Amino acid sequence: MAKTSRQLEALRASLVFHGLSARELQTIARLLKEETFPAGAVIIDLNAAPDKVFLIEKGTVKISRRTAFGDETVLSILGAGKIIGELEMVDELGRSAHAFTLEPTSAFSLSAKEFRKLLTKNNKAATNLLRELAGRLRVANDNIVHQLEAQHRAAENRFEKLHKLIEATKIVNSTLDIDRLLGLILDSAVKSTDADRGTVYLVDTIKKELWSKVLQGENVVEIRLPIGKGIAGYVAETGETINIPDAYNDPRFNPDVDKRTGYRTRNILCMPMKNRDGTIIGVFQLLNKREGAFTADDEQFIDAFSTHASIAIDNARMAQEMVANERLSAVGRMASTIIHDIKNPMGTLRVYAQVMKKKSGNEEAAKLADEMIRQVDRFVNMTQEILDFTRGVSSMNVQDLDFGEIMSGVLDFIEKDLTKNNVQLVRETQFKGMIKMDQDKMVRVFYNIASNARDAMPQGGSLTVSTSSSNGFVKIEFTDTGTGMPEEVKRKIFEPFMSYGKKHGTGLGMAIVKKVIDDHKGKIEIDSEMGKGTTIRILLPAA
Repeated sequence: MAKTSRQLEALRASLVFHGLSARELQTIARLLKEETFPAGAVIIDLNAAPDKVFLIEKGTVKISRRTAFGDETVLSILGAGKIIGELEMVDELGRSAHAFTLEPTSAFSLSAKEFRKLLTKNNKAATNLLRELAGRLRVANDNIVHQLEAQHRAAENRFEKLHKLIEATKIVNSTLDIDRLLGLILDSAVKSTDADRGTVYLVDTIKKELWSKVLQGENVVEIRLPIGKGIAGYVAETGETINIPDAYNDPRFNPDVDKRTGYRTRNILCMPMKNRDGTIIGVFQLLNKREGAFTADDEQFIDAFSTHASIAIDNARMAQEMVANERLSAVGRMASTIIHDIKNPMGTLRVYAQVMKKKSGNEEAAKLADEMIRQVDRFVNMTQEILDFTRGVSSMNVQDLDFGEIMSGVLDFIEKDLTKNNVQLVRETQFKGMIKMDQDKMVRVFYNIASNARDAMPQGGSLTVSTSSSNGFVKIEFTDTGTGMPEEVKRKIFEPFMSYGKKHGTGLGMAIVKKVIDDHKGKIEIDSEMGKGTTIRILLPAA
């Protein structure tokens, strides 16, 4: 009797054996064989022969079936007192599902022959089994319906994400203007992830920096930060995704910006923007998802959107380069034609000026003739310089020169032009040493900068020119009291065809200035404030 006590308890706990007499239960109990299974074990395999049924004594078993696509459909979860493998005993067909243990499980098995004999001879057990099967069928139906509903919701979610991605892709491919494009990319990323705000940074590979433009009050200003610094810099350097659900509890978050602006950052999603080659060309930084924290779905969307955004940026840059190259080519053709057309008359004027100087016998006339010769040479050289710039040609005639003497001559000439335009020249020239440079090119750089300063002071003002020695460089500063320039213009001032505040000129002046300074292995910097003036700072290596 003790040998079958656990079997009897298991039989009494099962609905299939309710109502059977003690003698009937005793008979069945003697036929049961104890079996134990660890967690994760397969009790019934779909391809196994239906040779027995199992009565669970303790533990939990999952009944499931995989689709042709590999997805698992859970039919039911069964515990103590439940029968497993009973369906095959009724229809006498093969196994219809798998049975896996979810935890260590003990069960009693009964052979298929004895179970079918029980159902044939005992109407009560057969009726109970039918009720059990009906209940199982209802549960299986509910499980399948719930899973279908979940699959439907997942499909709708995937469709919505795809729709968002398609719409965002359409938007970012609607412009080739890089500044407008960055705004569209940010707007699409913010809306699609339901963020409050964000920033899109681009990588400046030359300066090893991230740069972006943000709105401060009514002005758009450029911000820069070194690659590797801060969360965005770290993402740009490593390519990792950083998803911070609680900013103030994360040591990587720096709250200083919040303190300065009054904004409260709750959560952050920072991800790299990669092009088709997998190269990081920018960084998305999104703040404060409106409900909860940023999710894995948000990360997947930005990851997919990143490729389309990078392609749009590459296309915009390529289009701008093509336009600039075509315009440079057109200017080059024009400069080539001008040089060809004016070569003979300019040569004739130069010869006449030399003859006038020799025959006049007048000192003032000789000075005027010398000035004519200098201006003819300057005009021809300027035209040639434009032609060289458009062709990418760079030739230098570097010599050891007395910088103080050259600067004095340049300022004497500049002063005449400034005085006519009611602009006072203030000289603060301290550096008097030697310097290696191409005199003609650097003199034209100084003329160009002074001319721009004059144009920025239509009502008059002052231009201060200072020179000094600075850490192995000669520092030359041109500071005017003019109108200044906005941040956008300052950022693009050295780009070809960039012009601001004047109707004349080719828009190549400052681009050529930058090229000349670069050829001298120097640096050029600009400080400007609207309504207060501009300082252009040139640093040339000292001899």
